[in-house]
Amino acid sequence: MSKTTKLSSDQQKFAINQLQTYFLQERDEELSELSTMLLVDFISQKLGPIFYNKGVEDTQKFMSERVEDLYALLLKEQIED
Repeated sequence: MSKTTKLSSDQQKFAINQLQTYFLQERDEELSELSTMLLVDFISQKLGPIFYNKGVEDTQKFMSERVEDLYALLLKEQIED
């Protein structure tokens, strides 16, 4: 399943600030707000779904492992009774 990542206004401002800071510190390039907004949009559209899907996958794995732990506890209780 793929989901387009939609950022809130505050998240978008934070992302813009982070990218502008990164480009200035690491590449000595000053990006305009428009250029940075376009970069944030690109990253959100093209890479956001990859990170979203990885998060969903990790959550499913984590929850599956917790359910297995619960079943193991239930089996242990049944054996002890």
